[in-house]
Amino acid sequence: MSNGETSRFVRLHVELIMEITDTGQLTGAALDHIDGDPSLPDEERRQSRETVKEDPAEALAQLIDPFDLVNTVPGAELAQASWSSEELTDYDPDAEWDAAEWDLADDTAG
Repeated sequence: MSNGETSRFVRLHVELIMEITDTGQLTGAALDHIDGDPSLPDEERRQSRETVKEDPAEALAQLIDPFDLVNTVPGAELAQASWSSEELTDYDPDAEWDAAEWDLADDTAG
């Protein structure tokens, strides 16, 4: 903003890569989470259960909530959030981390 004001809204980019070490445990926790959500309509619950059983990335997405990352930050309130998950087939955990590869190079300079 050219008049010296700053926006009250800040986009926080967070990207995580999780290693699934126990698919059964993850899927079970996601199914418990789905079953324990009283706000889910029956059809949505059925679809969510099927999706979680087929895809560990979806099971992880059921258990991760961006609100949990920021709900204790003083003086800030979550205005909007979205997230997704995908299985990485070309990830090399032994490769050196490169900010440019994640499109974070410009963000790390300042």
